[in-house]
Amino acid sequence: MVDIARKTRTETGLKPGDITFEALLDRQEPVLLKGFAGDWPLVRAGLRSPGAAMDYIRGFDGGRDVVSYTGAPEIGGRFSYNSEMTGLNFRAGRQPLPGFLDAVATHLDTPVSQAPALYIGSTDIDTYLPGLREGNDLVGGEAMFERYPPLASIWMGNRTIASAHFDMSNNIACCAVGRRRFTLFPPDQIHNLYPGPLHPTPGGQVVSMVDFDDPDFEAHPRFREALEAAQLAEMEPGDVLVYPALWWHQVEALDGFNVLVNYWWNTVPGFMDTPMNTLLHGLLSLRDRPEQEKRAWRELFEYYVFGDAEQAGAHLPEHARGPLGPMDPMTARRLRAELLGRLNR
Repeated sequence: MVDIARKTRTETGLKPGDITFEALLDRQEPVLLKGFAGDWPLVRAGLRSPGAAMDYIRGFDGGRDVVSYTGAPEIGGRFSYNSEMTGLNFRAGRQPLPGFLDAVATHLDTPVSQAPALYIGSTDIDTYLPGLREGNDLVGGEAMFERYPPLASIWMGNRTIASAHFDMSNNIACCAVGRRRFTLFPPDQIHNLYPGPLHPTPGGQVVSMVDFDDPDFEAHPRFREALEAAQLAEMEPGDVLVYPALWWHQVEALDGFNVLVNYWWNTVPGFMDTPMNTLLHGLLSLRDRPEQEKRAWRELFEYYVFGDAEQAGAHLPEHARGPLGPMDPMTARRLRAELLGRLNR
């Protein structure tokens, strides 16, 4: 593991109700809340033993098959690409949750070099483990989440590594069972993290090609600059990490059985489209134009998109502003229909 000098800002002694997640998000930097979810029954079960945590989870099994990922011992728990970059280094399949937990239990004490990498990622809690959130939840009652309901998911497995990637949503990550290590980078470090292909991806998002356990500084020399901006969050059961959207993060599960509960949300209306569609269309329509045209388009985007949201329509009569005025569901539908019509020509 590379050496990270800077530790994520840490708050101790806080309990739910002492601070709002909206206030934490306003800081626009990661913050680690030590012991913030320490009263969860799931956390207490995990502190007794991995088996107690598994039994607790089995009690909420809704009977649906979950999507699980399995990698050979040779990958060292790191889900990524195969050595030839022709595909991924693991396989995905569906199976009953109890069977997955049994497989993890079989390899609790097996060294990483000999154990298969076993992982369940981003599984909707309310669908697959109905009732679990009644005693294990952090987001009830906060005004921000009344306006922007979060997606609550659970992640389980053995000693695995989710390679550095970004998510398009804000994140509350609750370390429920086992220990975890997050290595975080601000969004401007994308230039130094050597992202892999847009398709396929190990988990739905582009990931860094750098192996943090054995970085190749000849192939990835700018990764040294990324390390200067990196933050490290070492998490124990009951700890909660809050960080903004688009921060890059590598996540390492450090024990034989690990459980993470997370909440994703964006503070934007549901009718807004994903910016990833804009990026993909930018590759199609802008990237390979002459440099002088790209500079001109950069100014247009600054004026219409990245600048003051009201400036482009401020000098126009309200009835003539169209999509230059405030966006609402009807305007969004009309704009989406226009885009679809243009793309289908």
